[in-house]
Amino acid sequence: MKEIKVFNKDLKDDFKKELTNLIHNFDTFEGGVGKRNIIKIIPIEGLSLNIKAFKIPNVVNKIVYNFFRKSKAQRSFEYANKLMDLGVGTPKPIAYIEFKSSFFFNKSFYVSEQLDCDMTYRELTKDFNIPDYDAILRAFTRFTYGLHEKGIHFLDHSPGNTLIKKIGNSYQFYLVDLNRMEFGPLDFETRIKNFARLTTHKSMVETMSDEYAKCSGKAYNTIFNLMWQETQAFQEKFHRKKRLKQKLLKK
Repeated sequence: MKEIKVFNKDLKDDFKKELTNLIHNFDTFEGGVGKRNIIKIIPIEGLSLNIKAFKIPNVVNKIVYNFFRKSKAQRSFEYANKLMDLGVGTPKPIAYIEFKSSFFFNKSFYVSEQLDCDMTYRELTKDFNIPDYDAILRAFTRFTYGLHEKGIHFLDHSPGNTLIKKIGNSYQFYLVDLNRMEFGPLDFETRIKNFARLTTHKSMVETMSDEYAKCSGKAYNTIFNLMWQETQAFQEKFHRKKRLKQKLLKK
């Protein structure tokens, strides 16, 4: 028999009950984005909740997540709280929810407050005419440098996972899709490799390398050569996997 548990000891009982009911009826709500994982924005008690339903794991991971490893929902919730403690922007975490039986893990959900933003980093890779473009990209680079200085290695540092919001004359950045993170000192190579998934554009790599050099005191050429090398290596690996997948689908 599957049991549902809502995790966040600070939630009031009435809110937890309403949230549980909402999760039970998650599939009946319209909308939703995503293929593997589905995200829906649902209002509750004056809040707009961002609810991420993770894909049901395969048979092996149903056992792994039940006994040996924290679920993606739990990691997302815990990492969000840790980011907030470290002064890093992320949508406010509300709870994580899991369905389990005695032996198998089933569904899980991560719930946060919906954060409306002006853009994501992805828009910077597509539109070079965005007002304040250079300032935004340099501010993003300083934000990433700040993550590294705080010992935060965001493993999914990719174009869609940083929300950007203009507040006054400055820009604030918020991380999403948080279930893959590591914490601890980062060496130079790890720091620069963390930029590899962000863009294919050499001009953006040049700007980010220049700003990271200003932040770190390292030589621009050293940073650029490594960042561009890692960017190209990631793209080569990505397209190689894509070609292999297409070949397998044709068989």
